[in-house]
Amino acid sequence: MPQSAYLTPVTDEDLSLIHVKELLTYYMNITSKTGEQLSWSYGDFAFPYTLVENAESDEWFYLKGKNEAYRTIVIGLVEKKIQVVLPDQSTHGDKAKANELCKFLATKLKADLILFNGRKMRYAKK
Repeated sequence: MPQSAYLTPVTDEDLSLIHVKELLTYYMNITSKTGEQLSWSYGDFAFPYTLVENAESDEWFYLKGKNEAYRTIVIGLVEKKIQVVLPDQSTHGDKAKANELCKFLATKLKADLILFNGRKMRYAKK
């Protein structure tokens, strides 16, 4: 059974998949720069996915794993929320990386986050 996490930004102005893709690109850039400083390919380990656009719909996209430890994470917009879905074929690595990415996105978007286990985290200012 697929599992989902939800991010609810306080403001609707930043709520678009384009903005989410920009934040993920930013995440890829900062992790690769960390790797350059360490003379190690840290970016490949910190973000072991390629971003794949959905040709049929602009309401979701997915992250495809680059190796057998990581398979798929789906990200989409649902009723003014960002939904991060782990399909049935997802691995434990996908779940750990999805939790990390959700926390990063929640910090940047100042959003409330409901994790895959149902726990709530508040990154929005009161």
